[in-house]
Amino acid sequence: MTPDRFFTLMLLLKSRDAVTTQELASALGVSLRTITRDLNWLRDAGLPVTAHRGRLGGVTMLPGSGLDLTRLTPGERDHLSLTGLDEKQRAELNASVESRRALSKIVATQPRRVHELLPLTDVVHVDSRPWLQTRASGTTPASLIGSVRRGRRLRIEYDSPRESCLVVDPYGLFAKAGIWYLVADCAQVPRMYRLERITTWKEVDQPRRIRENQTLATVAAALIDQWEHNHAIEVSATIDQTQIERAQRIFGQRLVPDDHEESATGRKVTIRFLHLEDVRALLPFGSAITVHGPTEARAHLRDLATNLAHHYAPSPTS
Repeated sequence: MTPDRFFTLMLLLKSRDAVTTQELASALGVSLRTITRDLNWLRDAGLPVTAHRGRLGGVTMLPGSGLDLTRLTPGERDHLSLTGLDEKQRAELNASVESRRALSKIVATQPRRVHELLPLTDVVHVDSRPWLQTRASGTTPASLIGSVRRGRRLRIEYDSPRESCLVVDPYGLFAKAGIWYLVADCAQVPRMYRLERITTWKEVDQPRRIRENQTLATVAAALIDQWEHNHAIEVSATIDQTQIERAQRIFGQRLVPDDHEESATGRKVTIRFLHLEDVRALLPFGSAITVHGPTEARAHLRDLATNLAHHYAPSPTS
């Protein structure tokens, strides 16, 4: 159980007389199986968590749980209230020290038991970074969070062929699939900017001007929905069986397999892209992906491959 989920779960149990496992799962954004595992973990840790069946039943925590929030500073409570971050992401926000200190205060109040097992934090270490990953260039979450929390407009330099220098109104920082984004309005249009592609930025001496009744959560959800469901081009292709799993990891819900078109060597799929230019993501697969249509997608891939071949063609000898 992550520190933030432990803290949120304890708060929910302490603040209500009874709460169902479904309500806990919805509040924490996890499955019922995960909630059941978390509750069992709390019981094994010696916390007085009980469950009662029936229409008026639910999960409750008896008095004496030892969750003394008065021991926490406002900063520690603020950091622990961030849900969904792993340890690497907390470090990127410079939040891991506050989180560990707050959790140690809470755990220190729990009664120690005879023959207690060693803490998992002593015997398990997690590093979520891929092997041989180079340090990302661009902006870090920790460097930008101060300006975002001050609610200022930002002028950013963005490494993109379609846009470079922009004035944006930030909602906040968003972590998705291990990547950090700045969620902001640009000319009242919501956008997500990858932090690693923000080369420079500075505060504008103006408060942010975000749209009424919009929050970081609502804007991020709308952008994700747009990315997953709105698309300008659908590419029909066959992928070698050896590359199906890799393609599914990269393209996610944008890849739709055809359950009726599968052979021993390949599988027919549809891949959705927002822009024609985005089909360049198929190049690393080489001949393991055969694009059947539309015509403009095949033509664009051919042009990209031709340019790449010319770029690496041997130099003419004199």
